[in-house]
Amino acid sequence: MAKLAAPPSLDSLVDLACRDGVDIRPTLLRVLTDLYVEKPAHTTEEEIQYVELALGLLDKVDAATRAAVMARLSAYPRAPRAVLRHLENRGTGAPVAPPRTASDDKALADLFFEASASERRLILINLDVVAAPAPAPAPEETLRALEAAALAHRPAEFARLLARALGLRDALAARIVHDEQGEPLAVAAKALGMPSAGFQRVLLTLDPAIARSVTRVHALAALYEEITPAAAAHMVGIWRRAAERRSVHAPHLWDDATRSARSFAHPAPRPAPRKEDASPRTPWRARPGAIHTD
Repeated sequence: MAKLAAPPSLDSLVDLACRDGVDIRPTLLRVLTDLYVEKPAHTTEEEIQYVELALGLLDKVDAATRAAVMARLSAYPRAPRAVLRHLENRGTGAPVAPPRTASDDKALADLFFEASASERRLILINLDVVAAPAPAPAPEETLRALEAAALAHRPAEFARLLARALGLRDALAARIVHDEQGEPLAVAAKALGMPSAGFQRVLLTLDPAIARSVTRVHALAALYEEITPAAAAHMVGIWRRAAERRSVHAPHLWDDATRSARSFAHPAPRPAPRKEDASPRTPWRARPGAIHTD
């Protein structure tokens, strides 16, 4: 894990997890613990950061959550002794470890998209503690195609390429591309292994709102250097699972989001209704010259 000039504030992360009257501290602790035990080994720095995070949350969650954490760590050969001792002293009862659910991923994904720039950084840096080995970078032709779409000011094409490269739904890719703060774009590019110089060119050309702010561009470039490909890949996976859950429960919402994103990129005039035509109309996709956006 990269060294940090100033470690993220645990208090700030805890405050973030229970803001707006919605306490997601149990979800945050379960998700980060699950990810922590998925990684075979951790550096001393990573272990210290996880211990601080866990100890800061354990006394603020319910007994069922503590029991789930105890069960996960009990089966992990390199579980931090400080956390296990704390759990034993609190008394968690019989270890029960329900699997992490898609609703947990949805809560963390929603938290990220609704967070401020500094709060998003806190989440990403803490994910770095539990990140597995970094995935292989995307093929060079994919990265070149993404950069070419950005340089040509074609956000809709960039979103389609991003969706294909990361296995995302179109609506989620569009949400990443059109996010006003830019951190989701940094996460997606990092997960693909885009070089820093290429990401900066994308920042300066894809979204004029971001490009006009020198402060925002510099902040995103700094974040890009700070987060790791593994942490970025973890966050993309959380987004993907959350999106899949939404599509099962409310597919029309995802269709609406996709249409909205496409309309934003390629607005088209709506034809005036024809009162005299009472015969059944030819389906839109079958009309000659129709532009397909799928």
